[in-house]
Amino acid sequence: MQRAFVTIALLMVVNGLFAQHKSLLQYVDPYVGTAPSTTLSAAKHGGGTELQANTIPEVCVPFGMTQWVPQTQRLETKCIPPYIYRDNKISGFRGTHWLSGSCVPDYGSFTVMPVTGKLRTATAETTATFLHSDELTRPDYYRVIFTENQLKTEITATARCAIIQFTAAADDSLYLLVSPNSDKGKAHVYVNRQKNEISGYNPAYRIYTGSGKPAGFSGYFVIRFEKQLSNGGTFAGAEHSKADSIADKKDIGAFTGFKVKKGEVIRIKIGTSFTGIAEARKNLDAEIAGWNFNQVRQQAALAWEKALHKIEITDPSEKNKHIFYSAMYHSMIMPRLYNDVDGTYPKFSHQYQNAQLSAGKNYYDDLSMWDIYRAELPLLEILQPKLVSNIIHSMILKGQQGGWMPIFPIWNSYTSAMIGDHVAPFVASAYLRGIADYDVREAYRLLRQNAFDAAPEADYEAGKGRRALDSYLKYGYIPLEDEVKDAPHRNEQVSRTLEYAYDDYALAKFAEALGDKADYDQLLSRSKNYKNVFDASTGLVRGKHADGTWITPFYPDKKTSYITEGTARQYTFYVPQDVAGLTQLMGGKDKLENALDSIFIKDEYWHGNEPGHQTPYMYNFTNHSWKTQQVVARVREEEYTDGPGGLSGNDDSGQMSAWYIFSSLGFYPVDPVSADYQLGTPLFKKAVINLDNGKKFIINVSKNTASSVYIRSVNLNGANYKLNSIAYKTIAKGGVMNVYLSDSHK
Repeated sequence: MQRAFVTIALLMVVNGLFAQHKSLLQYVDPYVGTAPSTTLSAAKHGGGTELQANTIPEVCVPFGMTQWVPQTQRLETKCIPPYIYRDNKISGFRGTHWLSGSCVPDYGSFTVMPVTGKLRTATAETTATFLHSDELTRPDYYRVIFTENQLKTEITATARCAIIQFTAAADDSLYLLVSPNSDKGKAHVYVNRQKNEISGYNPAYRIYTGSGKPAGFSGYFVIRFEKQLSNGGTFAGAEHSKADSIADKKDIGAFTGFKVKKGEVIRIKIGTSFTGIAEARKNLDAEIAGWNFNQVRQQAALAWEKALHKIEITDPSEKNKHIFYSAMYHSMIMPRLYNDVDGTYPKFSHQYQNAQLSAGKNYYDDLSMWDIYRAELPLLEILQPKLVSNIIHSMILKGQQGGWMPIFPIWNSYTSAMIGDHVAPFVASAYLRGIADYDVREAYRLLRQNAFDAAPEADYEAGKGRRALDSYLKYGYIPLEDEVKDAPHRNEQVSRTLEYAYDDYALAKFAEALGDKADYDQLLSRSKNYKNVFDASTGLVRGKHADGTWITPFYPDKKTSYITEGTARQYTFYVPQDVAGLTQLMGGKDKLENALDSIFIKDEYWHGNEPGHQTPYMYNFTNHSWKTQQVVARVREEEYTDGPGGLSGNDDSGQMSAWYIFSSLGFYPVDPVSADYQLGTPLFKKAVINLDNGKKFIINVSKNTASSVYIRSVNLNGANYKLNSIAYKTIAKGGVMNVYLSDSHK
């Protein structure tokens, strides 16, 4: 009776929400990014895995622990997502920890596969053909009907759990195969008939620095059956037995079988955890108490509607709405919730030791920092500041538990992946925006340690501290002679120099806000180190030897070892902290404009990778800011669409999507630490940002024609507005900005 009341109450809430606001879930297309990119810059600059956005059609709630996806690729393999749009066979339904939009492996995952007829457990015999026309995929719900046996599978989810139901198309035998997906053959699974459960775990192993070593935790799961288990056992490949458990062999799993009638529904519900099977069971009991599939789906839908309604857009183009809200969906999957409902979580960089959070806190991991500090995390600062505080609190815990603030924390481990030290701009940006519900001084201490102290050899080899810090401090840049050993990305000396200079600027602003003038002065001076790799004779950044000579020959438009995933021309504009200084080095605003023109005229701009994401907005620092409006509109049109190939490169935990969200609203954080966002050109007729403080910031757009992109005038809260930027505090106060666009910049 109580359960029925809860369902009715929930439906009333959902219906009340939809009565006031149109449902936005209908505009989300989880297929976007599941196929190779079809965009223009990807065709020229992409290649291999960079052509994939590497998103998957995940059923989940925002920032949840485990996502749920139809599995068309079996293994936990680097750069191969568990679902690829071109595939036509499903080998199960996976509880996944895939880093959305990334090129890294899955970990701690497991799969449930329904098989009809006779029991089959060999890998080659347990796939089922499907058609995309027989799929329905939404953030809150997935459904597919297999081609051969017409078996229907439906999935919905909570933060840590899922409920799946299988509907038989005929009288038959239905077997469910449960496989912990360990590529190393180090998993465990067993059947507990007394508890009507199958449970197990898949140990996680580190990637990048320390690759292959135990990560110190596992992906644990408990699967509970609505119908009583009457038979079952375990298997390894094609061999199966009545044994209740099996461990540490290749292709292992557990199975159970049912006799089903046509139309009969078999339901299972699944709890997951990173701390233990008992904790997975507790999570399941807390999040899915009963067997009401529709109730759980309604809860998931409500969670997504609430998140999507943070920004409400009005536009005549249905395509634009699909692109925008699909981007919103992709921007709210990572980072990942790591703690159980009772606050237990695996200690960072430890071996199977757990810790306990204080009340009201959550612990997050899988932060692709090199990517997401640029726009993804700044977007959350506007939309979900409480989440941002929790993420920073999580970063402080990592630094305390591991001894050093991590550079790129994924798998709850140090990785030293990519380059830079971008937790610094993230924390500085949040603090300067008034987001400070964490130990501010401890955050600064840990960030300062990274910036000033070289890690001892053992720590350095474990992935702690800044790579090549000694060289950077000695020379003011990282010379080509320093091959940057003990890093997943070796060399890349010029890019490292540029990004450390930005990180030093970020920490300088943090120090200034805390009243530490000595640190501020020193760090601000270091933030000018980008000048040491700028070659005035070419007007571009360039590799430099320890003796001060430039590398020869110099190829500005070829990918090279001293640049990260790009070219010298593309990376030259990565000086967001001091565009005025870069402009002076180039010889003035006209020279900066000419340099920007060169990258776009030569088609050397690559939107599919992050270091250039601020470049279209840098025309705002020239005498012709209208070129920013022109280029941003072109990039929006050419690099984003609403099909499976609609993203121009790895989405990288939502960064690619966050660029589109900002750029559609009409502003972008060129310098995420700064209080200001650079204006671009808004896309929608109207956009309402529903702020966490209850206020609204409304952007109204009037166009001469449908194709108008150039700003004729701006009115903010009833007054003419002449700036090329808008401040965070202006947005946070709420208000109305009216933008008038024309077809000509003249």
